[in-house]
Amino acid sequence: MTEIIMSQTPPILHGPSEKERKYDRQLRLWAASGQSALESANILLVNSGAGTVGAETLKNLVLPGIGRFAIYDETQVSEADLGVNFFLDEDCLGKSRAQSLTQLILELNPDVQGSWYPDEDVKTLSSLLRDSPLFTLIMYTHPIRPEQLAQLEAYGQQHKTPLVAIHSAGFYSYFQINLPGAFPIVDTHPDETATTDLRLLNPWPELVTFAEELTKDIDGLDDFQHGHLPYVVILLHYLEQWKAAHDGKHPASFKEKTEFRKIVQGAARTNNPEGGEENFDEAAAAVVKTVVQPSLPSGLKEVFEYKHTDPAEQRSGFWLIADAVKKFYEKYQCLPLPGKLPDMKAQSKVYIQLQNIYKAKARKDAAEILQIVQATPGGEHVDPAEVDLFCKNAAFVKLINATGGGDGGSDAQISRADRLKSAAELEFANDETAELSLSPLSLLPIYLALQATAHVDLSSEEGFTAEAILAAVAKRVPGAEKRERVVQAANEVARAAGGELHNVAALTGGMVAQEIIKIVTKQYIPADNTVVYDGIGGRVQVLRL
Repeated sequence: MTEIIMSQTPPILHGPSEKERKYDRQLRLWAASGQSALESANILLVNSGAGTVGAETLKNLVLPGIGRFAIYDETQVSEADLGVNFFLDEDCLGKSRAQSLTQLILELNPDVQGSWYPDEDVKTLSSLLRDSPLFTLIMYTHPIRPEQLAQLEAYGQQHKTPLVAIHSAGFYSYFQINLPGAFPIVDTHPDETATTDLRLLNPWPELVTFAEELTKDIDGLDDFQHGHLPYVVILLHYLEQWKAAHDGKHPASFKEKTEFRKIVQGAARTNNPEGGEENFDEAAAAVVKTVVQPSLPSGLKEVFEYKHTDPAEQRSGFWLIADAVKKFYEKYQCLPLPGKLPDMKAQSKVYIQLQNIYKAKARKDAAEILQIVQATPGGEHVDPAEVDLFCKNAAFVKLINATGGGDGGSDAQISRADRLKSAAELEFANDETAELSLSPLSLLPIYLALQATAHVDLSSEEGFTAEAILAAVAKRVPGAEKRERVVQAANEVARAAGGELHNVAALTGGMVAQEIIKIVTKQYIPADNTVVYDGIGGRVQVLRL
């Protein structure tokens, strides 16, 4: 028997941790940084009304692992709760609904901490807001007492805390996101195919030298080398030829790009078994998308033009980096290079060299922007990783709720009531032509009917009549109460009388939790700002109210 002697102990292979296994799927969506933000979150639910949709929302935040939550609910569990709330049973009857919900929801994820109020020490919502650690986000369910809503809005303004209102009744529901001023999202997760920036019309010296070296004797290359030229190099080579024949100008119009594409296609060799070359096909296909002058995306333009009203906001890391990127753009008339190179047919060695050229340029641009940031007062504390992330996603940065500063026509100068009237006028006008354009009808009537009962006590029969709902609608949007679809929505809300259907509450809770996760992780683009659900027609509409 041959004896095998191991002179070196093999390395120990470490598999995924228990947490990585537990949260594997969601880590693929928002990565470790997003999970860390979730685990640091402290969420408050002010649960009123039937309370089912609030519990369903919280369930969908506890499962992915928020750090901690608190429920404030003054209601005692009744028979009516047992029919619609999955997290309550007969043993809960007569007990605090906040306590019962907390205890059962915590069973879903032992990593999450939870507490309930009122208790022996905290009797009121105002004392909870005053004495508790800072809340990351507050959600509340309708109907809610006006004085409690005023306390939450004051807290949100003081601490820059996002508020999410949720209302579910019968087959209808909506939720509304109220963000504290402008809310920037850097990691918007755009489609990978949209992030390609090859900078073909503004190549830097290293890229030019690399391309010239590969194509200096392009006609003398053997078939293998010719068939494995990266399409970036092919396009750069023939762009130089085009410029030489067109007074130094690039192909700009669609007609010129079509002509240029034919030149590229005509350069492919056909004396091979395939009858063509895949790399030249890739080059021809990429002409329209990649042979473009750099431009300033609308989302980033909004960031650059945003006028601050809060000095503290202006000193935040995001705005310091945004100002540095703006200076970079003004200097070079292009954004920092993301550095991502798409797959293409090429020899592995050549592709890696090209990839390194793009990465080096991206690092150089990011380093220049970091230098600008650090030269700004307060910029020395900005994390370089934030700068790198901004540079990679600069073209897709999104500013939600950009209501600060601006001119007299901006949202900052328009009250919420006026915005609702303007939106109603537009939505109802669109409904007039919806049949001709085959467009769906607006769900604004559902929002108006539900909002009319936002502060009506569930024990009040008068507040849930169709007449009372239409009267409340008339105060907010005069004339809307006469519209047929608003009357229909009012009748449905009156029929529900504040009661919730569990399946509608569960679906709505899933949608709300999804948007809250976007806000907490600052990844993906949250809805702006009101989402209305019609359980009868099975439709959802996003309205900016």
